[in-house]
Amino acid sequence: MAALKFSKQNQTDFAMVLRKRVNQYFKENNISRKANGFMYSKIWFYIIGLAGSYAFLLLTGNWILSMVAWILVGLFTALSALNICHDAIHGSISKKPETNQFFSNIFNVLGANDYVWNFTHNIVHHSFTNVQGHDEDVDAIPFVRTSPHQPHKGYHRFQVFYAFLFYGLASISWVFVKDYVKMIKGQIGETKMPVPRKEIIRLISYKLVYYALFLVIPMLVLPFSWMLILAGFLIMHYVEGFTIGIIFMLAHLVDHVEFPMPDETGTLENDWAVHQLYTTANFAQKNKLVNFITGGLNFQVEHHLFPDISHVHYPAISQIVEQTAKEYNLPYFSNNSFFPAVRSHIKFLNKMGKGLQPAL
Repeated sequence: MAALKFSKQNQTDFAMVLRKRVNQYFKENNISRKANGFMYSKIWFYIIGLAGSYAFLLLTGNWILSMVAWILVGLFTALSALNICHDAIHGSISKKPETNQFFSNIFNVLGANDYVWNFTHNIVHHSFTNVQGHDEDVDAIPFVRTSPHQPHKGYHRFQVFYAFLFYGLASISWVFVKDYVKMIKGQIGETKMPVPRKEIIRLISYKLVYYALFLVIPMLVLPFSWMLILAGFLIMHYVEGFTIGIIFMLAHLVDHVEFPMPDETGTLENDWAVHQLYTTANFAQKNKLVNFITGGLNFQVEHHLFPDISHVHYPAISQIVEQTAKEYNLPYFSNNSFFPAVRSHIKFLNKMGKGLQPAL
């Protein structure tokens, strides 16, 4: 397979003009592109929520309250990953690499791996978004057709009814399967991933810490049967996986977004910035609660164009991005609120299930 590259022939100055305007916004307002006071308050809110829910889990002696605690741990784990770790691994919390690494390590303690995520998400997904065979996020869900370039099977006709059930399996797959497989393969899609020995050691060490925190210690401390504790652990992961999974779906797998494929030379139709506009969608941009919960990932267009900017700035720069896109007659996909975005995703699943391509 030819190395993937973006078109130079169809290149525009959209990215240059947009970058200049966004930089001017930060300069004129004399503010940093990184985390501000509000962002750090969010960080502490989610860290305290995560620690508090975990403490509640270990201290409760009632099995019903224990299940509530597992749910809370799953929710705060997902929200901590979205609001803290995601920004940190992108290097958007601070100009200091050590600060970003400190918060990135939370991701490892929560069972995932920052090194594998950096290659899978930051390098590959953010470069080759929605490109079949390269962006593994497109192929992440078993038995669900999420690209018009994937083979169509008979059971896909029913995926609109069962797809949501699979979204909750995302995090447990990371914890027990995906990170190990990707580290062993040393490859994400068609992109080679170096596997230094120290990263293998880090992966195994942090996984053991996670298993100890969320399986061994509860088994030793809680006055319940191992089956009940395991049930709670699985419920926790389902809540965590579904929360993370649905946010991704509403950003990339909705009606109207495109799934470009390279030509025989490995060249995609557009340049990188324009490619992001055609493959990404926002949702519920005016809803402050959604923005607070999703870590700004409801501003997915802005995130893909400016992943090094802290998500707390996305509402402000979104106006600049939208206006500039309009000036260049480029798309700016957005669903006004959460539930229309869900409906758009269901419509997309239905089209993919029938073997049709999404509307362009």
